[in-house]
Amino acid sequence: MKTIFITRRETFNAAHRLRREDWSDSKNDEIFGKCSNKNWHGHNFELFVTVKGLPNPDTGFVINLKDLGSIIKENVIEKIDHKNINLDVPFMSGMMSSTENLAIGIWEEMESLIENKGGELVKIKLIETENNYVEYFGGKEPF
Repeated sequence: MKTIFITRRETFNAAHRLRREDWSDSKNDEIFGKCSNKNWHGHNFELFVTVKGLPNPDTGFVINLKDLGSIIKENVIEKIDHKNINLDVPFMSGMMSSTENLAIGIWEEMESLIENKGGELVKIKLIETENNYVEYFGGKEPF
């Protein structure tokens, strides 16, 4: 059998502020620009979760997309949608709310749950804007 990669897309809206409390306002503005706005700012994020594995001989599935959708919705979307990432999202507590760190946090929320359903999480792609996105491979080399 051949390894298959399957991807599920979800969306969420969230606000955040990039700021280090140990830096002055001017340094935060210099480094983070308008992303350090004292009144926060938000994004309409797109999340792509890619899982790999061998198709199950009985179902033909690497992972049941209904199960994958539930894992994403219950463990990420419900925790982050229409929330302030800095203040309201427990898995981001104590972390800079950059898109890079958010992708890592999302990975950590789902990796073992996906494994329990027979798949292997291989990539999180998180689109912040039409021009900016990150891809995270769980600390493994992507190729």
